[in-house]
Amino acid sequence: MKKVLECVPNFSEGRNMAVIKEITNAIESVEGISLLNVDSGFATNRTVVTFIGSPEDVIEAAFRGIKKAAEVINMKLQIGEHLRFGATDVCPLIPISNISMEETVEYARKLAERVGNELGIPVFCYEQAAFWEERKSLANCRSGEYEGLKKKIESEKWRPDFGPSQWNENIARTGATAIGARNYLIAFNINLSTTSTRIANLIAHEVRESGRIKREGDPFTGEIVFDENGKPVRIPGTLKKTRAMGWYIEEYGIAQVSMNLMDIDITPVHIAFEEVCERARLHGIKVTGSELIGLIPLQAMLNAGKYFLWKQQLSTEISKEEIIQVAINSLGLNELAPFDPMKKIIEYVIVEKAGNQQEHAN
Repeated sequence: MKKVLECVPNFSEGRNMAVIKEITNAIESVEGISLLNVDSGFATNRTVVTFIGSPEDVIEAAFRGIKKAAEVINMKLQIGEHLRFGATDVCPLIPISNISMEETVEYARKLAERVGNELGIPVFCYEQAAFWEERKSLANCRSGEYEGLKKKIESEKWRPDFGPSQWNENIARTGATAIGARNYLIAFNINLSTTSTRIANLIAHEVRESGRIKREGDPFTGEIVFDENGKPVRIPGTLKKTRAMGWYIEEYGIAQVSMNLMDIDITPVHIAFEEVCERARLHGIKVTGSELIGLIPLQAMLNAGKYFLWKQQLSTEISKEEIIQVAINSLGLNELAPFDPMKKIIEYVIVEKAGNQQEHAN
C-alpha cells in the first residue's frame, strides 16, 4: 500500500497573488504531488497551502516551497493580523495513509535539517518532531514573533534545532521556520457580532484548553491571583485540545475567535461552535457564522450535520449531500464566502484531483 503524507505549510503572504503563485508553482514542480487547497487571507496576510504525496515527494516539494518563499517574501516588510516569525511560518507534516507518526517525525526532522543547512534559515522542530518538551508547543517556538527573533535565536535556551543561531541579513529577510509532525488539525474561525478584539479574546481565553490567568475584577487588567506557592492561578478553558485567540478582521469588519482544533474526536467543530455561541450570548453578543481555513474531513461535516438535525428533532436518514448542507447552514460557513464542499472537504478534493489528473493523462 502506498504511503501518503500531507503537508500544510503556512506562508506569510496573503495579498500578492503573484507571489503566492510562485510558491505553489515551486511546490507543484515535484512530480507526484497533488495540490489540494490554497487558502489566502488579506487581513492575516497569510496563505495556507495543502498538498499530499509520497513522503519523499512531499518533503522535496516542501523544501522547494520554503526556498521560493525565502526568495519572494521579505519579513522586514511583512505585517498582518496573524502571529508569524518567518516567510514560511510553519510547515507541519501529517500522516494520512500507511505511515506511522514515528516515520513522519523522521521525515520532518530530515526536512528541517536540510532547510537549516542549505537555506540558512533557523528551524525549530515542534509538536511530535520536537527534540525538547518545551518546543512541542508552536506558541512557545513562535513567541516574540519576528520582532523578537534576533534576541531569541541568539539566546542559549532558544538556539535553533537546525540552521544558524547568529543574526544575519538572510535571517532578517526570511525569519525562522517551525517544522513538525502532527495529527490532523482543523483551523476554524468563528464570526462575532462585534468589532471588539477584547471581547473576542475574552471568549477565546474562556474556551481554549489552556484557559487564562485568574485575576481580581477585570479579566485582563485586574490583579493576578497567586496560589500558595506563588504561582499564578489558571482558570482552565471549556474545550479540550483547543487553541484559540481573538482578533479583528478589517477586511470583513468583524471580530473573530480563531481556533485550532487539535483533535476533532475530542472537540468536534460543531461542539466548538456551540460553546462559542453560548459564551458570546453571555457577553451580550451573537455568533453570526464561521470560516474554515484549509480542508476538513468528510466525517467531521457529517457529524456536524447530524448533530444539528438531532438538535432540531429531524431525521438523519437523508443523503450525505443534504446532511452536509445542514452543517454548512447551521455553522454559517457561507457568511464570508461561498462554501463549496468539492473544494473544502478533503475526500472530495482528492477524488476530484485524481479525476482531473486521469483526464489530463488521457
